[in-house]
Amino acid sequence: QAGAFVFTGGLHPPSTATVLRAKNDEVLITDGPYVEGKEHLGGFYVIRAADLDAALEWGRKLARASTLPIEVRPFQDFIG
Repeated sequence: QAGAFVFTGGLHPPSTATVLRAKNDEVLITDGPYVEGKEHLGGFYVIRAADLDAALEWGRKLARASTLPIEVRPFQDFIG
């Protein structure tokens, strides 16, 4: 009602994460959370994908375009 709300959602646990990192012409894929040393989340994309493979393909494109690590994790469905 105040006009400030944009959207809300939760992520599945970090154990469901896949991290994509562009290196030269390759995109390296590792399982597990993004948390590693001094790395931290600095922003996010919300995409609609048919399945995890489609989401990972978008992650590859984003990793190449941004040269930053991209963590791919599904949104949790809220029931209520």
